[in-house]
Amino acid sequence: MENRLAVVALGGNALLRGDQTGTIEEQEQNTTETLENLVFLINEGYNLVLTHGNGPQVGNILMRNDAGEQLYGIAQMPVDICVADSQGGIGYMIERMLRNVLNKHKIVKNVICIVTQVIVDINDKAFSDPQKRVGKIYSKEQADILSSKKGWIFKEEIKIQGGFRRVVPSPVPVGVVNDSIIGDLARKGNIVIAAGGGGVPVYIDENKDVRPAEAVIDKDLASALLATQIGADEFYILTDVPYIYINYMKPDQQIKEFLNYKDTLKYLNEGQFTKGSMAPKIEACLSFIKNGGKKSVITEAFKLADRKYGSKITMDYEDDRR
Repeated sequence: MENRLAVVALGGNALLRGDQTGTIEEQEQNTTETLENLVFLINEGYNLVLTHGNGPQVGNILMRNDAGEQLYGIAQMPVDICVADSQGGIGYMIERMLRNVLNKHKIVKNVICIVTQVIVDINDKAFSDPQKRVGKIYSKEQADILSSKKGWIFKEEIKIQGGFRRVVPSPVPVGVVNDSIIGDLARKGNIVIAAGGGGVPVYIDENKDVRPAEAVIDKDLASALLATQIGADEFYILTDVPYIYINYMKPDQQIKEFLNYKDTLKYLNEGQFTKGSMAPKIEACLSFIKNGGKKSVITEAFKLADRKYGSKITMDYEDDRR
């Protein structure tokens, strides 16, 4: 029987935890601990494509951009280049740590990182209403100068009085470049790292040329799209909670270990999942199932090796009660 193909999206906490400063030693340790849990899937016979977040890292790149321009006159790079930078750096780190994990467990596999472009629609409504906050916090005066000089759009920070941050569009991904290569490599037993940080945002112009988009793409939505395009059997999102919860943090909170498509969509429409947090993950899982995927799983990385792990979403309950 052909090995099952799974796309595994590593959440931000898999690389950098909220109480850490972000040193490379911290990120390497976190990454190694997360990747150890993937050995279970490899031993179960899965072929793997790994995706990852880049929120803190690309934010740091943007701030270095800003400092370099202000202090040394170094030209700032646009968001797409910063996302590509983060893909290369994080992908290298994941690849190196994974090679060491595989060596520890005497598993012989190739690991390859592909800097991945993800296509968006330049007419997506997100471009007329940017909401995604990126980079450092500026004063009102600094924000006004940058807005006039660079055309950047700013929004006031809710928690920091007098602070403003740049906002960029977060359009829906519509295509993953090199998806056939990614799928082919994975099905041949190679572990592929791709679509990091939601992918480098690009669009296709009227001449069918590839153009950069000053935007960021949701990592989970891009990962689900990649999983669909390569015909993956299963889609995993590793995050900081072990299950999907209904009435989260309320007295009547419930764990949902098994969910079907219809009920999950109902909970989403009821507002059970926080926008900007769990909601995009649920949307990504539902998109994968709707487009032919067999199973989506949301769980903590450290729960992955348990036989009874995480919340599973399938089209119907009876599809998976393992």
